[in-house]
Amino acid sequence: MAFTLPAYTPPDFPALGLAAAPFCRFLASGKDGVAPEGYHATSVFPEYFHVEGRGWVLAPDSRMDAVPVLRPGGALDIVEFRRLKAGDQVAVGRTEDGQEGIFVHTDGFDFPAHTREKFAFRTSLTRETSFSIDYDELFELLQHEREHGFTAWVLGPATVFDSDSRDAFSRLIAAGYVDAILAGNALATHDLEGALYGTALGLEIYHKRPAALGHYKHLDALNTVRRAGSIENAVRQGLVGNGVMHAAVQKGVPFVLAGSIRDDGPLPEVVGDVYDAQDAMRAQVRRATTVVCLATQLHTIATGNMTPSYRVLDDGTVRPVYFYSVDMSEFAASKLADRGSLTARPILTNVQDFVVMVERGLRKKEQGA
Repeated sequence: MAFTLPAYTPPDFPALGLAAAPFCRFLASGKDGVAPEGYHATSVFPEYFHVEGRGWVLAPDSRMDAVPVLRPGGALDIVEFRRLKAGDQVAVGRTEDGQEGIFVHTDGFDFPAHTREKFAFRTSLTRETSFSIDYDELFELLQHEREHGFTAWVLGPATVFDSDSRDAFSRLIAAGYVDAILAGNALATHDLEGALYGTALGLEIYHKRPAALGHYKHLDALNTVRRAGSIENAVRQGLVGNGVMHAAVQKGVPFVLAGSIRDDGPLPEVVGDVYDAQDAMRAQVRRATTVVCLATQLHTIATGNMTPSYRVLDDGTVRPVYFYSVDMSEFAASKLADRGSLTARPILTNVQDFVVMVERGLRKKEQGA
């Protein structure tokens, strides 16, 4: 059965009694980086603004905890506070039912009944919860996205600490199921350590035996790549011949490595300025129609905060953005729901097993098994 995106039904404003709703008010920011009093903060859901001369306008690209700015000519731009400029016209209003010209549309997508029920009533998923249907739906989704969408993967280092998982994710890249990688210094460093020395943090990634002077291995990997000038150079020069970063370079998959205060090295491509890293991550998230996060709580929350639940396509079609959080920690997997990212779908499992199962499942589907 072919995958079908759930239909989107926009609000029927006359039926909601909002045909004559007031226009949204916009007030000028008085200072760079500061919103006017009573500003409206955006959510992950589709939001409509009643703009004089334009009617009800859907914000074309959104994110959580930002502010809507009305540009000259009537376009709406969703902006982080740090990007506000004095004089920007910022939407004002704290109600979301249209009474102030702002309507947040939380139920526009016709998701399957079991999905709506699960995320409406089952707020305490555990490792004992059944996830069989989630895997099957994910296989269908990823095949659809390979042809029609953009899948961003947010990777924690556990993804490459296991030989089978590292190989499986490399095959996912080669098969076209990965359109962008968001991670930190550790993911890339330990993947490159695996390529150069067959270890991760000094342990053999298959046998788990400690290597001689194993505590040097990740530092040696960093130093080798820094000497080459970049990860891409290390791949092109033949220093790195396998693994996730090798596959990404070979396939032309963009990756963003966001720096951390605890980083070793770091690798040349690591973005050390946190806001530059956020901008680089959001540039990929703006393209994403599916996001899959694997065992990296802080990166998952960061990505979730900048990922809306919808995407407006070039032809004006509105489609959902799928967001999966995969972790063996129940706390980590449910954290996004606690922060208001209600469209996040948790799968509680070891991410190494998850990657192997997903790659195997997709390969079987391609083979018609």
